[in-house]
Amino acid sequence: MAALTAPRNTPAALGTDRSVPLAAGVKAFAGGMAQVDANGYAVPASATAANMTIGRFEATVDNTGGADGAVSGKVRRGIFRYNNSANADLITKASIEKPCYVVDDQTVALTSNSNARPVAGTIFDVDAQGVWVEFK
Repeated sequence: MAALTAPRNTPAALGTDRSVPLAAGVKAFAGGMAQVDANGYAVPASATAANMTIGRFEATVDNTGGADGAVSGKVRRGIFRYNNSANADLITKASIEKPCYVVDDQTVALTSNSNARPVAGTIFDVDAQGVWVEFK
């Protein structure tokens, strides 16, 4: 396609919520980090390098007895607080605006563990209760 030579009405997806079909055999809990797997289905976040983190599940959704896509879950982007990892993977304020990595659906870490963990999001802030993660 050629570059624009006149204004274009470009559709926009407004808002921070979307419905994502769940993978077969999974149960996602409200408040947990959400990912899509290699097939594009939503799963609870895990340290699976091929998964992409997309936000937070807004409600508990159970697809343990269903096929891929049998049910969908609402996922929200934004800034949410999750548990901080420990020891060498502890996130401090010095890491604000850097990426953090998924340990499980409620914990983030400073490192990718040699590329074994996918990016969770961007570190927005750190406080005594955990790490504020921005999902874009």
